Amino acid sequence: MKVLSAEDVRQAVPMPAAVDAVRNAFRELAAGNFVLPPRQIFGNGAVLVMSAYHSPSGTAVVKKIGIALDRVPAIRATVIWTGDGEQLVADGTSITTLRTGAVVGVATGLLAPAGATRLTVIGTGAQAPDQVRAVLAVRPIAEVTVTGRSAGRAAALAGDLAEEFPEVKFTPSTDIDASIADTHVLCCATSSSTPLFTADALPENVHVNAIGAFRPTMRELPRELLGSATTVLVDQREAALEESGEIIDAVESGVLAESDLVELGPALADPPLATGRTVFKSVGIGPQDWAIAAALAEH
Repeated sequence: MKVLSAEDVRQAVPMPAAVDAVRNAFRELAAGNFVLPPRQIFGNGAVLVMSAYHSPSGTAVVKKIGIALDRVPAIRATVIWTGDGEQLVADGTSITTLRTGAVVGVATGLLAPAGATRLTVIGTGAQAPDQVRAVLAVRPIAEVTVTGRSAGRAAALAGDLAEEFPEVKFTPSTDIDASIADTHVLCCATSSSTPLFTADALPENVHVNAIGAFRPTMRELPRELLGSATTVLVDQREAALEESGEIIDAVESGVLAESDLVELGPALADPPLATGRTVFKSVGIGPQDWAIAAALAEH
């Protein structure tokens, strides 16, 4: 049995490889090659158990997640992968941030302007760095604004990322409206229960990723953005309608129909409109964890 630490995960699967692996997993999902049991939720979302079985390879992944938003890191997880007589146990916290970044890379590659050079990330927690790494892996980003409630945390994260990507200009900010006013790509990675901005604060042409709100009571995006977006992309329609506060609110209020939601897997074969304001909302599904675990098993 392989036991892999967070450092092992990072060394084995860099972000560009993670984006490729997750993209392929969504193609497999669209082809009907995964069995996905319903996610189990305990303690009002404090504990989650996710699993996925890949029929062609006979491999499976199970992830147990503990979530406490008042703790750093807020998410702690363990991933178990099995296949062909082999078992792998890996740090699930690093896999979660990596695969969440990777799916944003897939969606950004599909919907963001090809020449996008400006990125804004809202949030300075554990998910934020991989959001930046993923977008930089698929677009020629030259400027990144790191926006958070704490000036100190925003500055610290901007400094760390500047060391990792010296060719990119990183600017810390606490002013959301100013930081998103002329951005090409926006990543939201917070635990907010209310929208972070108004739709009017966004440029007319922008791609927005939102990964922070994972409960029906949480919302990062304004209803008006979802109602007016050219394309609203989700990782899986069923999961979004059960867990995404933004999607649930938009559908219940009537500004968005369930049929308006475009699933990522089919969109890779039949790309949706990528003009104006586009949105990708992810709550995370098992094939993403399987993709990273399978890559680790092959390493």
